[in-house]
Amino acid sequence: MNRRLNLLAWIAITASLANWVPNRLNATPHNEARVTRVNNYVQLARFTNAARRASINDIIDAETVVRTGNDSRGEVTFSDETVVRLAANTAFNFKDGTRGLNLREGAALIQATKGANGATIHAGSVAAAVAGTTVLIEYHPGVYKFLVLEGTGRLYRPGYFGDSVLVRPGQMVIGNPNAAVSDPVDFDIACFVKTSRFIVDLPPLRSKKSIAAEGQKQQQEKSKKTLIETNFVIFGGGTGITLVGPVQTDAVSRTTATLATPRRAPNLSPEAAPASQ
Repeated sequence: MNRRLNLLAWIAITASLANWVPNRLNATPHNEARVTRVNNYVQLARFTNAARRASINDIIDAETVVRTGNDSRGEVTFSDETVVRLAANTAFNFKDGTRGLNLREGAALIQATKGANGATIHAGSVAAAVAGTTVLIEYHPGVYKFLVLEGTGRLYRPGYFGDSVLVRPGQMVIGNPNAAVSDPVDFDIACFVKTSRFIVDLPPLRSKKSIAAEGQKQQQEKSKKTLIETNFVIFGGGTGITLVGPVQTDAVSRTTATLATPRRAPNLSPEAAPASQ
């Protein structure tokens, strides 16, 4: 009887090792990430070695800066399944895994899983704490843009106590990284999903259903007139807001990387008529 129990125990241990060994070999350590997409020119530059072109499955660490060229895109994935998609002309690195993501310049979409406890994105003098959240952040010297597609993110300036704001799905903040954080405004999630190069022609994000649900909530708000369409649009990358006319509005849906900005009707019940525009 004891021999049979010992045999069963040995079989159980062997089976556990069979499952454990491949997983350990394929796993990416917490402080490393893997290149999972390369479109056109993506460069890996280490502080100690010459820069080289990135390839799928390349392992990058805290000493590596990922750079994308003109009309290029890249993607890196961490062991906790956090995904970082990089736009063209973007420079990105990290420290201590997802705890210290750093957008040096350009734009990135970050899908941070709920398991990414303490995930933080730095962009100049601002930072955002995210977990179980899909966000876009863009940074250039003197200006940044931060959008939340699903989940919530807290945008703040490190070292400035109380200078922070909670950004909810369908909200964005545009500002100067060296100035106080401003209140968020609304943007059209559905328009972003249909036109953004972070999403169009790329495999679906794990948070696709959650993003779609948040977009549907906005459509319901529009039908109740608590969220009102405007003619304010941000074309492509950057933060410049354009006022388009009625004839141009139809063309907006056909323009890539377009961000429409509806406005929220103040002090109106769902049954109330919207203010004139």
